[in-house]
Amino acid sequence: MEKYIEKLKELMIEYAPKVLVALAILIIGLFVITFVVKTFRNVMKKRGVDATLQKFLGDLIGWTLKLLLFITVIAKLGVETASFAAIIAAAGLAVGLALQGSLGNFAGGVLIMIFKPFKIGDLIEAQGEIGAVKEIEIFTTKLTGLSNKEIIIPNGILSNGNIVNYSTEGTRRVDLVIGVSYDADIKQTKEVLMSILTAHHKILKDPAPAVTVLELADSSVNFAVRPWCKTEHYWDVYFDVTEAAKLALDEAGIEIPYPHRVNITKSE
Repeated sequence: MEKYIEKLKELMIEYAPKVLVALAILIIGLFVITFVVKTFRNVMKKRGVDATLQKFLGDLIGWTLKLLLFITVIAKLGVETASFAAIIAAAGLAVGLALQGSLGNFAGGVLIMIFKPFKIGDLIEAQGEIGAVKEIEIFTTKLTGLSNKEIIIPNGILSNGNIVNYSTEGTRRVDLVIGVSYDADIKQTKEVLMSILTAHHKILKDPAPAVTVLELADSSVNFAVRPWCKTEHYWDVYFDVTEAAKLALDEAGIEIPYPHRVNITKSE
C-alpha cells in the first residue's frame, strides 16, 4: 500500500503542473474565443452583413478555435497530437469531398451576402429565370416568379453567373417594336404613338419617351417605342401601351400589317 501511495504522489508531482497549466490554458482560451467571436460579430453587424451569415460565420470561427484549443490542452497534458491531427485532417478532407456541391453553394451564399448584388424585394434575372428576391439563405436564393411561382436557385451557380438587377436604378425603359404598313405616313404614325406615351400617367417625363423608325422590314416599317417608367410599373406600361397603340392606329386609319390568306378556287 505504501508503494502505491508513493507512486501516486510521484504521479501527482509529475502531472499536477501540467494539469494546472492545461486548465489555465483552457480557461483563458475559452475567454479569448468568446471575446474574438463577439468582436467578429459586432464588426459584421456594423458592416451590415446578413444576420444569418453573422451567426453562421461566428459559430464556424468559434468551433474552429475551440478545436485548436482542445488540441493545445491535450498536448500540454502530454498526449501525442500528431496522429490526432492527422485523423481530423483526413476526416475534414472526406467531409469536404462529400459536401463539395454544398460547400460551393455556401461560398456563393457568403459572396452574395457580402457583396450584395441584390437584396430582398429586388427584381432580378439569373440562370434563365426572372423573379423578385424572396429569401437569401446560406445555400440557396428563393425568387417569386412573375406568375407567382417559387424559384429556388443554388447560390454556387448564382454567384458565378450573370445577374441582371432591374431594381437597382429604380427606373426601366420599356422596349416595344410596332410595325405599320409601308403606305402609312411616318410623321403621322410617330405623332399617334407619341400621343399615347405623353398621355399615360405612369410614363415618366424625364427621361423623355421616344418614338423612332427602327428598321424597314420586309412587310412593315417598324417603329421603336421607348417609354420610361418606375420599375414597379413596367408591366402596366408594357401592356397598356401595346393595347393603346393598336386602338389609336386603327382609329387613325393606319394599318398594322399581318399575313393575308388568299383562297384560290380552281374553275373546272
